[in-house]
Amino acid sequence: MADIAPLAPLRYDTSRVAGGLASVVAPPYDVISPADRAALAARDPYNIVRLILPEGDGDAKYARAAQLFSQWRDAQVLVRDPVPGFYRYDQSFVPPGAAPGAAPLSRRGFLALVRLVPFSDRVVLPHERTLSGPKEDRLKLLRATQANLSPGFMLYSDPRAQLHGPLDRAAALAEFRTSDGVSHKLAKVRDPDAVRAIVEGVSRSTLLIADGHHRYETALRYSREAVTNPAHPRGEHLYFMTFLANGDDPNLVVFPTHRHVHSLGHFSFEELLKGARPYFDVRELDPGLAAGAILDALRLAGASGASVAAAAPDGRVALLTVRSAVSLADHPTLGPKPPVLREADVSVLHAGILEHILGITPEAQAAKTNLWYPQDAVAALGDLRAGRGQALFLMNSTPVAEVRRVAEAGEVMPQKSTFFYPKVMTGLAIHTLDPARSVPVV
Repeated sequence: MADIAPLAPLRYDTSRVAGGLASVVAPPYDVISPADRAALAARDPYNIVRLILPEGDGDAKYARAAQLFSQWRDAQVLVRDPVPGFYRYDQSFVPPGAAPGAAPLSRRGFLALVRLVPFSDRVVLPHERTLSGPKEDRLKLLRATQANLSPGFMLYSDPRAQLHGPLDRAAALAEFRTSDGVSHKLAKVRDPDAVRAIVEGVSRSTLLIADGHHRYETALRYSREAVTNPAHPRGEHLYFMTFLANGDDPNLVVFPTHRHVHSLGHFSFEELLKGARPYFDVRELDPGLAAGAILDALRLAGASGASVAAAAPDGRVALLTVRSAVSLADHPTLGPKPPVLREADVSVLHAGILEHILGITPEAQAAKTNLWYPQDAVAALGDLRAGRGQALFLMNSTPVAEVRRVAEAGEVMPQKSTFFYPKVMTGLAIHTLDPARSVPVV
């Protein structure tokens, strides 16, 4: 099913980088704030953030990225790894919010190339909607640099962990720690038998996009724009660099992204609760409850059905749980949706509350007209109670199994339905998109 291949990427020559890989890598572009960008750029003149978020006004920034990319290659700061392979990538971390003294978790995967195919082929599966703005931005960067600078993140299925053995046959390349406390180890699998075993193992699975929907769709569009060289039917531009991890790994950590409502012409918390009662059990909690206590209560409520917590600026908080005796098939906005979406917390919130009760249309949701998407529940609740915004909806995380059920049913969740942690760093490898360079056959 899935067609993957080893890569021969451009990589940093760390002998030319004073601080090693730690000084030149960066998180994915879409989680970097302006302050983060400035800090990363100040860390090293060759930090990858200068390419993925280039300076400049308008389209001039893309030309700036292409110029820097060319200069770094000429200076041999970025050099080609001549021997193809898979790049095993291990991350060790303590999840934010874990109890003091909690043991670190580890996540293992590998960087690989995935043949670009349309979603209609049902080989690469999306799970959430994308927005046009980010895709246009990334497309202009691809056209300018002719390179896949940032890897995506996909999940294959390997419930018996059969790829552990082949991935163990790797030679260490680098080890570093980032400022968020995550430890990173990069190693290379180049043994032909191990490479073949990995290719064959992944080929038995579909690939679920965990992170990087915009990047994948952009790369697919670019692959159709570029002229394929008949002499190179496996041209680089036909493949997307991604981090592949086992979707059956119990150490996968997915955090929720919450919804902070603002700027509605009219909003009443009492009317919100009144509108929810026909389909939701509404249980008000003690006023002024801390974020941690609200999330604990929400986790318990989630065991009974799709649930969200709604908070008001005055300190009121209510748990909204879909009533077990009610059929959502009769709901005005949730009813037309497939059953798999009527069971997902995030879809219930978007269609059943944001749209149906508050009148925030799907188009306004996609445009973020009345929504902020915070990850930090404590900070967001503090902002709300300080007078910023009108309501905060706190969410449980979406289980990976639920994400896969939605994707395999051919459906998608609202944008920002998942936040996989930790993020896959950008700068470990760069995949060029030259139609005259072929991806190796295994």
